Amino acid sequence: MTGKKIVVAGATGLVGNASLRHFGTSDPTEVVALSRRKPRDLYGARHVSVDLTSDADCRRAAAELAGATHLIYAALYEAPQLVDGWRDPDQIRTNDLMLRNLMGALEPAAPDLQHVALLQGTKAYGVHVRPLTVPAREGRSEMYEQPNFYWVQENFLRELQVGKAWHWTILRPVLIVGLAMGGAMDLIPPLGVYAAMLREQGRPLHYPGGAARVSQAVDVDLLARAIAWSGEANSARNEAFNVTNGDVFSWENIWPAVADALEMKPGEPVPLSLAKQWPNWVGPWDALRRTHNLVSPGLADFVGLSFQYADYSLRYGHTESGQPSIVSTVKINRAGFTEMMDTEDMFRKWFRQAKDERLLP
Repeated sequence: MTGKKIVVAGATGLVGNASLRHFGTSDPTEVVALSRRKPRDLYGARHVSVDLTSDADCRRAAAELAGATHLIYAALYEAPQLVDGWRDPDQIRTNDLMLRNLMGALEPAAPDLQHVALLQGTKAYGVHVRPLTVPAREGRSEMYEQPNFYWVQENFLRELQVGKAWHWTILRPVLIVGLAMGGAMDLIPPLGVYAAMLREQGRPLHYPGGAARVSQAVDVDLLARAIAWSGEANSARNEAFNVTNGDVFSWENIWPAVADALEMKPGEPVPLSLAKQWPNWVGPWDALRRTHNLVSPGLADFVGLSFQYADYSLRYGHTESGQPSIVSTVKINRAGFTEMMDTEDMFRKWFRQAKDERLLP
């Protein structure tokens, strides 16, 4: 995307921050990072503080968006009760409003706009309310009857784009793994904190989740490269694509690799709700931060809602094996994006980075 101006909305989140990193280390590109708070690392981008729920605030920021050619829309509002919030009408309305406000300010300021990348996920196939059709396929398996902010955003974008020179691409990643501060759906901080608590007690890394289910994940850097590809590929215009690492996993089988990445021995299944337990770890975590001279903040700011997400992802409370949660990536492969990554390598990569950056002990 040489010579382009890329706007990244939701720059502090997993996907937004990975997009900043990708474009900050690739061809020379002007990048504008939109978020309420400043990202931990801008990777050369220019930060513009904006509240997307405010139409007036978006219009105030319009001058900063002038000349934009690409929008990566990775902004997301999540309700305090994360999983229940996925069906909350207020959550749907808020996410709809945020995209409308931003596009209302961006389009007039960016007459040369070429592409909008919009993030969805497997909730498009109803994974949060029913077993997936295996494999879930784009254009065939969507659960449009389930209220979801994906559909209101997608319908808005489709209608807005009619007759315009720009195009959109919808990316549907599976479980995204990376490293962001205080994210709502980021497994590295909650699992890293849980491991640190056990290590302090001299215990192995017990598996806190429930019964296994075969599923998939995607490395957030791979996802960022898929987003970049979608902004240039003719085959990606006005299309939706699933994005995964290319393999499958179950937590019980990958747990030894997670333990090894955290320099621990794998333990036994010991079900534990991290969302219920973490308030007991606030003091011990602060002590660990001091002992190991960590740069990570207190638990609420470091992990955010991700303790809830960890319970959901690891299927805490489920006593029977779940139906496989598998999507097809044939469509994106045929369209030209064929990158893959080993999921064990992905977990090793991110836990190593969290330690290198002194976010985890």
